[in-house]
Amino acid sequence: MFLDTNILVYSFDRGAPEKAHIAQGLIEQGLETRNGAISTQVIQEFLNLATRRFRKVIPSERARVFARSVLSPLCKVRVGFELLDDALGLHIRWQYSFYDSLIIAAALRAGCRILYSEDLQHDQNIDGLRIVNPFLPA
Repeated sequence: MFLDTNILVYSFDRGAPEKAHIAQGLIEQGLETRNGAISTQVIQEFLNLATRRFRKVIPSERARVFARSVLSPLCKVRVGFELLDDALGLHIRWQYSFYDSLIIAAALRAGCRILYSEDLQHDQNIDGLRIVNPFLPA
């Protein structure tokens, strides 16, 4: 399972406790089963938001601890030319933005079957990768 940046962001959202609980559960599951995956893009986006844009920003030292204990073990895909090329192909084929295509390409490269994201089309299947919005009512 691949976790989009918004899953990590919601895990810290005190204003949306139900979403925070779901997001924290997904992160814990990914760490415990070792089937969770993120990319360096997700790490960069999350740390930028957490240390600069959250209502209550995360101090850099706490962000560093979180990066080492949670983000690093989940990071399965690093951005390189092949991933960028894959993302451009997905962008052309599916008409997602380049950055969304980069998330999808990373999930595919990690061998994930599910991509958890609030921002992409729920239940869409892209080359065997199912996009799931975990925050929709059951």
